[in-house]
Amino acid sequence: MRWQGRRGSDNIEDRRGEGRRRLSLGGAGGLGLVAVVLIGWFFGIDLTPLLNSDGLQPARAPQVEDSGALSERDRAMGDFVSVTLADTEEIWTEIFREDLGKVYHPAILVLFSQATPSPCGTASGATGPFYCPVDGKVYLDTAFFETLSQELGAGGDFAAAYVVAHEIGHRVQDELGLLDKVDAARAKAGPAVSNALSVRLELQADCFAGVWAQHAAEDFGTIERGDVAEAMTAAAQIGDDTLARNAGRRPMPDSFTHGTSDQRQFWFAQGFESGAIGACDTFARKTP
Repeated sequence: MRWQGRRGSDNIEDRRGEGRRRLSLGGAGGLGLVAVVLIGWFFGIDLTPLLNSDGLQPARAPQVEDSGALSERDRAMGDFVSVTLADTEEIWTEIFREDLGKVYHPAILVLFSQATPSPCGTASGATGPFYCPVDGKVYLDTAFFETLSQELGAGGDFAAAYVVAHEIGHRVQDELGLLDKVDAARAKAGPAVSNALSVRLELQADCFAGVWAQHAAEDFGTIERGDVAEAMTAAAQIGDDTLARNAGRRPMPDSFTHGTSDQRQFWFAQGFESGAIGACDTFARKTP
């Protein structure tokens, strides 16, 4: 993905300089803690309370140190996210204006390290990137990209761009009133139907990410050979079934929150191949 030297977004709220810390977990529980955090990251569940439960408590208290100013890598990742966000803003503004006759209001993207407060709860490594409809902001710790690459085997800058585009997909849903409609439907439904609606919402965000990617390729010429494959790999690696197996658990479809690897890949490809928001009706179409 060609992003260096390009325009960044003004809608970045960088909190990484606020009490930056390095957390060192001691004792034999360290690896177990990492596993818990990884599971929480991708299943969208805040598992931080478990960090003090029996069997998971570190042998000694975490050591917290001031890490000082942002590293060169941190600054580069911040610039990357800013450029990606700017691309989403330009593309969705055009789609809303030309295809929907509406005005798109961009989201603010909050960069943070370790943890930061939000109206939707504390954003942390255990919650992972998420969109908060209460304040219309996306919360992202760029350390997530390292986990995506090193722990899950989904490296590359376009895999990271896919993560940003997915979260912005939730902003698009919010702008279209879809989040409120689905929340209302889930409130009246039983657990199984409610969960299924949540999955379809996530798959639609994947499809919207594909729509963005197709327009980025056409409008900016920034998509390079292999970029789409990186996004597809990321979609596969963070599918609920793959994550469950990698965590040593049997996949339980009734507990899925984002969809299977095949589903996530299918809907990203659907958005990318069509480039049309109308192709992303995950609620009406049958999902693989």
